[in-house]
Amino acid sequence: RAGAGPRLRFNRPRSLNAIDGAMADAFHGACRMIAADPLVRVVVLDGEGRAFMAGGDVAAMQADPLATAATLIAGMHGGLRVLAGMAAPSIAVLHGAVAGGGLGVALGCDLAIAAEGTRLDLAYTRLGTSADCSTSWNLPRIVGLRKALEIALLCEPIDAAEALRLGLVNRVVPADRLRAEADSLAQRLADGPTLALGRLKRLMRESSQRDLDGQLDAEADQFRASTQTADFAEGVDAFLSKRRAVFAGR
Repeated sequence: RAGAGPRLRFNRPRSLNAIDGAMADAFHGACRMIAADPLVRVVVLDGEGRAFMAGGDVAAMQADPLATAATLIAGMHGGLRVLAGMAAPSIAVLHGAVAGGGLGVALGCDLAIAAEGTRLDLAYTRLGTSADCSTSWNLPRIVGLRKALEIALLCEPIDAAEALRLGLVNRVVPADRLRAEADSLAQRLADGPTLALGRLKRLMRESSQRDLDGQLDAEADQFRASTQTADFAEGVDAFLSKRRAVFAGR
């Protein structure tokens, strides 16, 4: 666990955490287990060794591309759907290579923090394939369509400073401070009103699917639901009492 919640770590360091079938299945299973735990209030994703994740295991795909791709995509997409639907926020903690599906996972998290020296790389067109792991959904929403097409079609690596400028990551910190800064951010989110954070996630993720009237209705529904929570009562009482709120995630 991270200081404030579960740490989901990709752990194939010899292959820079490249995704194989076992890792994809484990990722999906871990996400489902975390989502089923009502006590979870934040999730931290990181990678063991020299990289966050170098994308799919190309060697594994060579022997049977179609079957292997289907297995990898089923597990990774299943896990990403679970993460996006959780009330608890997710944080990607990035270092080294963040390529292909690894970039997709990073973009699929709610927030991302990167070490200096991190390199992001969409990478897919070098293998003659299109994207997966939600990159084609998240990337244009983060950087805009024109820039997303440039990143995807030209396939040029992006350093940490440029990733920060584009909004691909929220913060860049010295490598020796990455763990501490990530834990501090996780603790801050874990101390928040988890159900309200989840409602904000849902509203923002679904906003592009509605017109303004539909979004106003959705906001009204979610706000009304939030007023029925223990955290709302605590927040109001703390505000009126001029003290710091202590949220329980309920």
